[in-house]
Amino acid sequence: MSSFEITGGKRLSGEIIPQGAKNEALQVICATLLTGQEITIHNVPAIHDVIRLIELMKDLGVVVKQLNPSTFSFQAREVHFDYLHSHDFREKVGSMRGSIMILGPLLGRFGKGYLHLPGGDKIGRRRLDTHFNGLQRLGATFTYHSDHQLFEFSGSNLQGCYLLLDEASVTGTANILMAAVLAKGTTTIFNAACEPYLVQLCDMLNRMGAHITGVGSNLLTVEGVDELHGCEHTLLSDMIEVGSFIGLAAMTGSEITIRNVNYRHLGIIPDIFRKLGINLVHQGDDLFIPAHDHYAMETFLDGSILTIADAPWPGFTPDLISIVLVVATQARGSVLIHQKMFESRLFFVDKLIDMGAKIILCDPHRATVIGLDHEYPLRGIRMSSPDIRAGVALLIAALSAQGISVIDNIEQIDRGYERIDVRLNALGADIRRSKV
Repeated sequence: MSSFEITGGKRLSGEIIPQGAKNEALQVICATLLTGQEITIHNVPAIHDVIRLIELMKDLGVVVKQLNPSTFSFQAREVHFDYLHSHDFREKVGSMRGSIMILGPLLGRFGKGYLHLPGGDKIGRRRLDTHFNGLQRLGATFTYHSDHQLFEFSGSNLQGCYLLLDEASVTGTANILMAAVLAKGTTTIFNAACEPYLVQLCDMLNRMGAHITGVGSNLLTVEGVDELHGCEHTLLSDMIEVGSFIGLAAMTGSEITIRNVNYRHLGIIPDIFRKLGINLVHQGDDLFIPAHDHYAMETFLDGSILTIADAPWPGFTPDLISIVLVVATQARGSVLIHQKMFESRLFFVDKLIDMGAKIILCDPHRATVIGLDHEYPLRGIRMSSPDIRAGVALLIAALSAQGISVIDNIEQIDRGYERIDVRLNALGADIRRSKV
């Protein structure tokens, strides 16, 4: 197990470039299984979840070449289906939730697929019904083998249909979409997820020869084609990293420029941070965050307490709820944080309370934060990272705190943030990595 030792209370300064988007990378890498031709993907982040998925692709028989530190080519001429029955496959799937998105491409191209229950963050129930129901409606059938904890799917003749998804699941939409592009006839997906990374996936599939319309909306229409071909694709900057760096700058009173943020794809993220009182300056495709000695949260027009809640895109992404909560601890005023989508994502606030934050955990989904307005800095403690986003939120809290903090289980942070200690140390942070 690895740890970070952080000496807090330092102001940072300089420029930082966000990594390629983790969630987009997981989708488009899985999509390379849809063709036997070569696909080149640029701006791939060197983070644990992505590296593990690339290793899984190699184990499946995909020819993977690393052309430079952030560019990979993939060619899936054939797939080793025997590997899908192996203990190694089960172990790898158990450590990354994004692996479920190999199922749609395998069904669409080969008419069969296998799946062990995927792992990922322990942030509450993350059901797979949307995936399974959608693939069944396209004509797939599945059998669960309890002795091997394995789902076996077959669907050699997928047929397009009308689908009304029970939830706007991002991975569910991606999986169904990747199966539908090679199905016969027309598939209509209503209540589809429409976040920028789904738009990117649709654009990539269309460049591969798919016929998808309604891209960017919650109503996608897919005209099935017989085959797809290769293409090149560049990942967007990771919007979660952008939001994390905004929060970091505000909490530590730092002056930071975030380069190449793909601003038009950030949605309401900048507006939410402005509601917390943070001044953001949009310069070209960069964001400049000046040093803040104080920042005051807004209230609603009737004077009632500000509420920030997550929602499917174009609402506020749940991946930044942890960051917003931490940033609010040093604002002036109060805010109700409502995490609607995952019931365990607020279960790191006890560590912030131990650091001196004023937080009332109302229930598994809601927390009221009473800002300290930098009058009382947080204090360093020892803590453990429960998941990717909470881990970075705790890292931001530690960088703003007085004294030394230790964060254990930083493998969770490494799953989603590339060399975060090295990159922040270049701005003036004091973060030391150690292995226990």
